[in-house]
Amino acid sequence: MAKLLTDQKNFQAYKALIAASYAGYKVETPAFNPESADLEVKSPHLKVPVLETAEGTLFEANAIARYIARMSASYPLYGASHWEAGQIDNWIDFAQSEIELPASVWIFPIIGKIPNNPNATQRAKGDVRKVMDTLDKHLKTRTFLVGNRLTLADIVVAMSLHSLYELVMDKEFRTPFVNTNRWFQSIAHQPAVKAVIGDIVLCQKMQVAKAEDKEGAKEKTEKKPEQKPQQQAPKEKKEAPKKESAPAPKKEAAPKKEEKKEEEEESFEEKKPKSKLDSLPPSKFIMDEWKRVYSNEDTESKALPWLWENFDKEGYSLWVGDYKYPEDNNKLYMTLNLVGGYIQRLEGLRKYGFGSICVLGDEPKLEIGACFLVRGNEIPEEMTDAPDTENYNWRRVDASSEADRKLVNDYLAWPSTIGGKPFKQGKIFK
Repeated sequence: MAKLLTDQKNFQAYKALIAASYAGYKVETPAFNPESADLEVKSPHLKVPVLETAEGTLFEANAIARYIARMSASYPLYGASHWEAGQIDNWIDFAQSEIELPASVWIFPIIGKIPNNPNATQRAKGDVRKVMDTLDKHLKTRTFLVGNRLTLADIVVAMSLHSLYELVMDKEFRTPFVNTNRWFQSIAHQPAVKAVIGDIVLCQKMQVAKAEDKEGAKEKTEKKPEQKPQQQAPKEKKEAPKKESAPAPKKEAAPKKEEKKEEEEESFEEKKPKSKLDSLPPSKFIMDEWKRVYSNEDTESKALPWLWENFDKEGYSLWVGDYKYPEDNNKLYMTLNLVGGYIQRLEGLRKYGFGSICVLGDEPKLEIGACFLVRGNEIPEEMTDAPDTENYNWRRVDASSEADRKLVNDYLAWPSTIGGKPFKQGKIFK
């Protein structure tokens, strides 16, 4: 009987154990300490899981799962043909490169395995969203990833998503991906899968990385410069007893300088490079002035005429977009939460943009439409940094077109219908 050496609740080990359950391959999971010196003999890179067999040991979770799948005599985990086997390998490699990499960047800071890097986390979220969208399109007309029954592809991909579904992909994040969610729940509830992973509890609130360790390090570094002047103070008093006040500024200057340095280091991650938009030629259109007019004047009689009189098509551009997944928007409050979350993630655009996002139609078939005014002639990075942006089909407004002008006016004035669809509610980003 083979032995699988692993720590507890390791999604990598789940792949092999679930495959073994389907294949009828007997595997023991003895208690094992991953810190054991014995691991160095069994795994070149000192990682679990490791499979011990009569022929020797295997490492790397996907390699172990593949080995077990090929040993199956009762269930075709590797598909019904060589072609299906190739497709299964496609998805296994996809899981390792496209899912597990961004998932680790997002989750590892939360569980304390790597330092927190907010910029890296934000990019990882966007990458995970792209992966979920890819799966969602593939699964729109399929029950399983390959063929007409569960295969090793389903096991590996589902277990690669396991931690994301449990820890960070809350309801708002996963809502657009109806087909992927349906497929994942189906895999998770298979008896052989459930026997290994138990009942999965989907994330209700997105977990975030803690910052206590970082602040603790700051406190330690701030104490060091304070100790050095205190040790030198007695010596200074003996050499110049009548000028005790003279060293005082030096004594205080050192820690202040160091503290400033530490503060700069502390805020290094928060500082972003200068926006490309700041280097654009000056524009006669002032964004802050537009926001003031829109907020304080009547929209139809004052604000909209002001917009078109002052609009600078060289320095600014207008964009309209439709949400790609209207089939998911069947409840108004859920759709508004989706819109609100998008606006929160657009903080970096605030200096350079203004937008109106509207919920249109009636339950259970609601749609989301958006109109944004931004600096420059392209959708800026400050907008694409929010992963939600890619969930819209965008097109640039032709400011010389009467039809486009009317559409923009409708998005900003909120009449009873916009683009022929009933207006429900909207949110302004400014």
